[in-house]
Amino acid sequence: MYPRLNFVFLGLSITSSWGNGHATTYRGLLKELSRRGHSVTFLERDVPWYAENREFDHVSYCRILLYSSLEELKDTYAGLIRSADVVIVGSYVPEGIAVGRWVLSVARNCCAFYDIDTPVTLANLRTGKCEYISRNLYPKYHLYLSFTGGPTLRYIEQRLGSPRALELYCSVDPSLYYPEKTAKKWDLAYLGTYAPDRQPALQNLMLDVAKSHPSYRFAVAGPQYPEYIAWPENVQRCNHLPAKEHRSFYNSQRFTLNLTRQDMIRAGYSPSVRLFEAAACGTPILTDIWPGLETTFTPGREILPVRNAADVTSYLQMSEDDRVEIGERARKRTLHFHTAAVRAEQLETYVLASLDSMACSKRQGTALKASPTAALL
Repeated sequence: MYPRLNFVFLGLSITSSWGNGHATTYRGLLKELSRRGHSVTFLERDVPWYAENREFDHVSYCRILLYSSLEELKDTYAGLIRSADVVIVGSYVPEGIAVGRWVLSVARNCCAFYDIDTPVTLANLRTGKCEYISRNLYPKYHLYLSFTGGPTLRYIEQRLGSPRALELYCSVDPSLYYPEKTAKKWDLAYLGTYAPDRQPALQNLMLDVAKSHPSYRFAVAGPQYPEYIAWPENVQRCNHLPAKEHRSFYNSQRFTLNLTRQDMIRAGYSPSVRLFEAAACGTPILTDIWPGLETTFTPGREILPVRNAADVTSYLQMSEDDRVEIGERARKRTLHFHTAAVRAEQLETYVLASLDSMACSKRQGTALKASPTAALL
């Protein structure tokens, strides 16, 4: 029987999903950790853009604490950090390097870094522009938990000095994402914040298709798209879609489009949370192509890779029976391998192994100090 652990997370946001995919990941993971009997606290920097789009300020599965500055964090919550069994600092935390250094100096047990943006982090690290983790912190965190798996993990251990780099992919909460019988408003839709390196793919794989096929219906939901973008008349726009409306959005599509940031394509093995949300709803996914895609879903059977507008158009003409079958296969795979419950169990296993290793090292150190032979050396 596993022990009850005291988890403390310092993450970008759990209260608002505005412009980020972190919140939904944290919500599912922390809820499942609580269900497994653990105590969970989430510390979030109180910033205006999330405060203005906050979906809640308290939940039943964890304690949410807001702080306004690094100084307030240090002054108010040092005791909380010191007493925790596990402290996990997330990517994109404001002043994350300083936060990480402070946590490592105060915490007495397992300290981990949870990188929800691994390829972007590594790219920024190479150019000296990463503001939430530095090279000299990698060896100090006991665990590096990564949204990216595959060869990147070995790079993080061998080149950056992490003691242990492990995949902890995003996930989905199946109590929130599931099929619903509803009218299909769109033939193809996309949910994602604007990113310059994703925009050419959106143009190629949706907007150009929309122009060529005015009878099809499309939608793009997400903030920060520039005003100069020319949206075809058959593309509906939604500036921000709260997480509570995601299920309805996916269930209103015949197909959904997944687009990947260029850094994540280069690294591979970086499945998006949107993949698992859509799959849990039974919505078939058209996706750009990246290394490791086949380790998440089987191409052609559970997910539909597309290279150009012609591929997209071909799939939009798929028979209804085939469309539904693709979605059902992806849903089955997701419920078996990619739920928040699965990730919580993974995290628990990683943490317990780390705590055991730390305890063993302490015992060996104590025994060495107490050894008469050691005293003579």
